[in-house]
Amino acid sequence: MTRLPDRIRLPLAFDAARLAAELDRFGPQDWVRHVARNDYEGDWTVLPLRAAAGETHPIRMIYPDLGAARFVDTALLGRTTYLREVLGAFRCPLRCVRLMKLAAGSRIKAHCDPGLDAENEFVRLHVPISGDDGVAFFVNEERVPMTPGSLWYLRLTDPHRVEHGGEVDRVNLVIDARIDDWLARMLRSAAAAS
Repeated sequence: MTRLPDRIRLPLAFDAARLAAELDRFGPQDWVRHVARNDYEGDWTVLPLRAAAGETHPIRMIYPDLGAARFVDTALLGRTTYLREVLGAFRCPLRCVRLMKLAAGSRIKAHCDPGLDAENEFVRLHVPISGDDGVAFFVNEERVPMTPGSLWYLRLTDPHRVEHGGEVDRVNLVIDARIDDWLARMLRSAAAAS
């Protein structure tokens, strides 16, 4: 695939209120502290919705294992209705899927995620669910104007960071997917339209 812009708003959109209501299906015990503790300050937690087949440890369930061949829904995804419907809208192979929550007042330091760009086999897509104007997600030091319910491709092999100076915890649905013809067409079409 030819090199795409470092951010693309994709044409799928989801009901922000229904997404936010799904968060009530989970309690504090369901969230796992993000393992990359050098990459953030404050409180960053993750809840696994799809994981590599056979994984049972919560930390390994949130790990985006690029070498894993098979992924399965977790019991946590089974508690949901609309999140399962959202994932069903993707006609490409879904790999690791999780909710990622950055608490108000926290920050994710600038870092790069190897192997997660359209030029490789895998991409990471974001659907913002909650947050406020105090949340700023930057890719290559330019702010990405994410709104709840929108869908974004971000080239995360490039430097990216998040500053959360707001008052509402930011939660994103984060989807790792393998590029197939369906997803490649959507990425190219959205890039051409932007």
